[in-house]
Amino acid sequence: MNIFKGLTDNEARTLRLHLFYSSIDGIASGALILNEFIFIKSLKGSNVQLAFLFQFSMVVFLFAMLANEVMRRFSNRKRFLRITGIITRLPLVGFALFPNVTGETGLEPVYHLIFLTVFLLFHTSKIAVVPSINQYLKGNYRHELFGKLFGYATTINKVCVLLSTFLVGELLHFNPNSYKVFYPVVGVLGVISVYQLTKIDFIQKAETITKPIWHAVGDSFQRILEILRNNKAFRHLEIGFMLYGFAWMSTHAVVTIFYKEALDVNYPTVAFYNILFNLVAIGLLPLFGKLIGSRDPRRFGILTFGSLMLFILFTALTEYFPYYFEVWNYKIYYLFLVALFFNGVFMGSMPILWGIGSSYFCKSHEAADYQSVHLFLTGFRALFAPIIGIKLYEWYGFSITYAVGIVLLAIAIFLMIYSEKKIKVVAEHNNQE
Repeated sequence: MNIFKGLTDNEARTLRLHLFYSSIDGIASGALILNEFIFIKSLKGSNVQLAFLFQFSMVVFLFAMLANEVMRRFSNRKRFLRITGIITRLPLVGFALFPNVTGETGLEPVYHLIFLTVFLLFHTSKIAVVPSINQYLKGNYRHELFGKLFGYATTINKVCVLLSTFLVGELLHFNPNSYKVFYPVVGVLGVISVYQLTKIDFIQKAETITKPIWHAVGDSFQRILEILRNNKAFRHLEIGFMLYGFAWMSTHAVVTIFYKEALDVNYPTVAFYNILFNLVAIGLLPLFGKLIGSRDPRRFGILTFGSLMLFILFTALTEYFPYYFEVWNYKIYYLFLVALFFNGVFMGSMPILWGIGSSYFCKSHEAADYQSVHLFLTGFRALFAPIIGIKLYEWYGFSITYAVGIVLLAIAIFLMIYSEKKIKVVAEHNNQE
């Protein structure tokens, strides 16, 4: 299959750079998949700190609007992104200086705080990079090819995640201190990936901005309210995302604890679980990329939210039917295999829906604003969902925590069905305004 067939020269060049960016980013992301498990298993961080660690990856989006206003004031967006990449990702090199963990002692509390701080800084880069990806690609891909080409790049990303995750799991099994080697590599690769992204052609409209930045940020929040008030279909999608996001964020860190406390699995097994659901995701991504290009994102959301709901359900059932078999270093639970399949469906559809779903409801020049609204709301729910999830687990256990997530996802699905039936949207097909 020639994925470049039928593309213009500019689209082909953009896709090559997009694929290169996605592959490097996938290697780095795969090395971080076990990040939370490393934190509680080897470094012996607390449950609440674990919630913060996951929370940081999302709560930074609260500042998406501020980042958008800052970037609008830079005539050289590429230089700004490259500097951002260096400042936020290179500090991971410092993990090479961490002391070794031994036995069950973990690390001193001060190292837990340093660990959290470095990853808070690392995730901060997302508020500049993620909206820029949407705008870079929206201006270089035709609308009818957007979902398909985005799906190809995401597939490459997942393949690299898979390979990187396997390698990291084996390294950690061999030596729990190996994170001191691959985290610095992730930092360097993170800088390289941003550099590759900024090689995509991007024409930034000249803007004369005289307002102080804080006034402009206030205007940005006003735009959030106006977009949500005036675009009812988009508002419904974001409410669905709020419900889904709370369900996912409140259970994600709890599932990490579930690995340790209920399943009692090792690093290679957790890595293997991640590889299994990523294999499913990889197989489905090209299909999902084509589907979202011809489907209303709200219909796509039904599939995404439903698959996550089934993942949580079968994860919960594994606690009551804990039957498993062992192969080499791997401990495989039968029902959890079913859960992983649905997690693969979720992981195959969510990156596409989350990444470009908002673009369906706007014109090309509005893509950054709509994505910034989407990112801000992601950060808003991250403020409280992970901590509430941990507290639900500490007060009531795994089952109640999972049940709350399932109910929220069911409501989100019914909202998507209602919204698509009642409110029709005609997507913009010409992105070359």
